[in-house]
Amino acid sequence: MADAQRNSKTFVRLLGFLGSYRLSLVLSIALAIGYQGAGLIATYLTGSVAATIKTGERHRLTWLVGAILVLGVVRALLMAGRRLISGYQALGVEMDMRNRVYAKLLRLSFGFYDRHQTGQLMSRATVDLQGVRFFLGYGLIFFFQNAFTVVGVGIFVFVISWKLALVSMAISPVLVALAYRYSHVSHPLLRDVQQKMADVATVAEENIVGVHVVKSFAQEDAEQEKFERRSEAVFTLSVRANRQRAVYIPLLSFLPLLSQAAILLIGGHMVANGSLSIANYVRFNIYLAMLVMPLRALGMWIGQAQRATASGERIFQVLDEPEDIGDAPAARELPPGDGRVVFDDVTFGYDAERPVLQDVSLELTAGRVVALIGHTGAGKTTLASLVPRFYDVQRGRVTIDGADVRDLKLTSLRGAIGVIAQDPFLFSATVRENIAFGRADATDEEVERAARLAQAHEFVDALPDGYDTVIGERGITLSGGQRQRVAIARALVVDPRVLILDDATASVDATTEARIREGLREAMRNRTTIIIAHRLSTIALADEVVVLDDGRIVFHGSQSEARGNEVYREIEEHGMLERIFVEDVA
Repeated sequence: MADAQRNSKTFVRLLGFLGSYRLSLVLSIALAIGYQGAGLIATYLTGSVAATIKTGERHRLTWLVGAILVLGVVRALLMAGRRLISGYQALGVEMDMRNRVYAKLLRLSFGFYDRHQTGQLMSRATVDLQGVRFFLGYGLIFFFQNAFTVVGVGIFVFVISWKLALVSMAISPVLVALAYRYSHVSHPLLRDVQQKMADVATVAEENIVGVHVVKSFAQEDAEQEKFERRSEAVFTLSVRANRQRAVYIPLLSFLPLLSQAAILLIGGHMVANGSLSIANYVRFNIYLAMLVMPLRALGMWIGQAQRATASGERIFQVLDEPEDIGDAPAARELPPGDGRVVFDDVTFGYDAERPVLQDVSLELTAGRVVALIGHTGAGKTTLASLVPRFYDVQRGRVTIDGADVRDLKLTSLRGAIGVIAQDPFLFSATVRENIAFGRADATDEEVERAARLAQAHEFVDALPDGYDTVIGERGITLSGGQRQRVAIARALVVDPRVLILDDATASVDATTEARIREGLREAMRNRTTIIIAHRLSTIALADEVVVLDDGRIVFHGSQSEARGNEVYREIEEHGMLERIFVEDVA
């Protein structure tokens, strides 16, 4: 019962997407009904032709055949109009749903993406949407068209002979019961098919994006086997679903033939004893034949509806996902200031039961450069991620220039913060578009200035089309160091109040790092900067050092004072050993 209620609720919500297409839906249904209505009239005239042939009225025969041809032309025009309008409606619904899903995906927090696989989300935005589109665009119209046919034929056959009509309806309860059973057993299976198809998409997406890793470790065969196992799971479930269709749909098609056989037999006797005319006998049988396709389509329509409902459930799982990080009802702009950042008794964990940061209190003076250091997993990146509000604290608060980040508009907050990650993501666009991503109105001079600060201008200027060179997906046509420098320029062009460098020079060589440090030194002037680094050369840029250990601050002070901290000494010794090793290799 609970599943039925959930399915009904999902179905009703899917119909809500037709709100903007009421007129086209009504027109499509009207044209479909007109098409079937013309068919009913043509069938009636066909019976009259049979009667005319018996009486030998040639002039009337010509008129009847001409009328049937005209009705055929009308039906063709009605079908063409219905297909054009319903096609527009179907594609429009798909576009609206895709835009809503995409807009939702953009608004969801990092926490949502931490819990979901990219392939699963892509499947919902493509395969599931297409299933819903086909049903809302065509399935509903076919339902009304077939329902009208059943009702119209029912009226005609009762008018012709109520006795034969009752005989033909005797099979209806069995058809309804069979259709209900098919609907009940097909939905969970089709839902599982959709889920397994998403699993296949996940494996494919991961292997395409991570093809360099797969090839580097010679794991092509292992990944092929994994993909084949996922594909086999889809195949197995699809075969089960196909087996269901192979049982139920032929039954739904065969049962009406039993009625037709009974009508041929009983109706033939009625014609023989004079209680039914030959014209009505022909009409009745043709009308009954018209019911075969709607009743056969009943099973297909139910299957289509169930598949659309299963897809709708997966789509609504995304649309109904709460937006953990969003603007508060009274959100305001970031107030003027120099970028003073304060962590006030902050506790945070990706899992509420397992805190990554505990009771962290830290004040970053405006315009100062602070290095966050610590062993892997100490919470450095997590602490920095709380400033642009990628995540919300579980306890305490984070403020910028006295304003709690949760009380600010996200566009205002993040527009004042530049983030440079260790593994930068670049878009398949021009270098200029990538640098100006955060400020579409940036002038060519501002883009070039940011590139010079990031030590990117020289190699960009040497590209075939300079700043107008289109780089490949994820910046694949650039080296790791070049991608990093473009990412640094992208952060600098927005002129942020707070700058966050998350191991931003990890992908460049020592010579390039030295040049970038000089550029960063200028970029960080009078700007609050948080540096997450492991290299001593990068840490040397900082005015202050904050040492994190197991989610807690164990030291905060100058670099000379930091040498008294055990964690800092370990990192410093490791850095010295690394430098000696590099020099020896050189």
